Amino acid sequence: MKIDPASIKKILLIKLRGIGDVVLSTIIFDSLQTAFPEAQVDFLTEKASKDFLLPLDEISNVYIFNRGSTKDRLKLIPKIRKQKYDLVIDLFSNPATAQLTRLSGARYRLGFPYRGRKYAYNLFGQEARAKVHSADLHLELISALGIKPENNGFKFGLTEDAKLFANNYLSELNSTNDLICAIVPGGGWQSKRCDPSVFANIADSVIEKFGAKVLILWGPEDKNEAEQIKLKMINNCLFAPPTSLLEMGALLKNVDFTIANDSGPMHISVAVETPTLSLHGPTSPFLQGAFGAKNETVRYDELSCIECNLLECNRKHECFLELPIERVLESVRRLLDKNGIRKN
Repeated sequence: MKIDPASIKKILLIKLRGIGDVVLSTIIFDSLQTAFPEAQVDFLTEKASKDFLLPLDEISNVYIFNRGSTKDRLKLIPKIRKQKYDLVIDLFSNPATAQLTRLSGARYRLGFPYRGRKYAYNLFGQEARAKVHSADLHLELISALGIKPENNGFKFGLTEDAKLFANNYLSELNSTNDLICAIVPGGGWQSKRCDPSVFANIADSVIEKFGAKVLILWGPEDKNEAEQIKLKMINNCLFAPPTSLLEMGALLKNVDFTIANDSGPMHISVAVETPTLSLHGPTSPFLQGAFGAKNETVRYDELSCIECNLLECNRKHECFLELPIERVLESVRRLLDKNGIRKN
């Protein structure tokens, strides 16, 4: 089906799941703006991602998909139909979002033709998931619109208040001339979380080998692990105060580099253009790692169980507990060298 770009005045994007998944989907924003410069773009997602989408100039409205309430989801249907979207892009394509896309009333409906969902769309992405990074998968999807995708990176909206918070916090540390490394221990699955003892060793080694200051960032679910890392470290570190999502993003934007698990904060660090090293065990660095040439990934490839994709490890978490520290430090060195990061 050929699309007349001039006919596209309103677009709805749909992407559910975690913050990191939604950050990855923002890679299509520039392509859509180039192809449909006059179109209003709205976004349907889950509550956690609303805060960073609203400050973005590319997004006009954000609608919330409530997984826990069938009543709320049913109310979305007339609300979406009332907006008279010309194009709906379902970047998630599960049964619920496929149904919503089909009932949207949009003339053009783009999604993945997974089994039982093809009825919802008249424009289709790949039928079988290609072995490409999740970011590239989103770019490939919108090529079905007859446009040439642009890879200009991700988007993460920061408010002025969040920027001010980060500037004030870091200025109080008098760290202008210091090399600052953010350590972020979070991760959606337990098996994706690097063990505190290993993260403490990584943090100490970064201090000793590269002369960096280490700033441990954490969310409410990560505080215990963050505190364990601090306790297990030999050297002193900086321990961030409680932060909102946007305040964490602003801090990540103002450090020199980040070391993080495969997690939402890792993708946020990439989105705010901070050189990032992602640590991997059960997940693939090629499909979910820190995206882009300026970033690095590391894992213990020799393990027979590597990339198991298990939510909880059924062994001894060797992917992190036995990850050679020399391999991590070599990845850090490449990260610093390729980005020209040096401070005294």
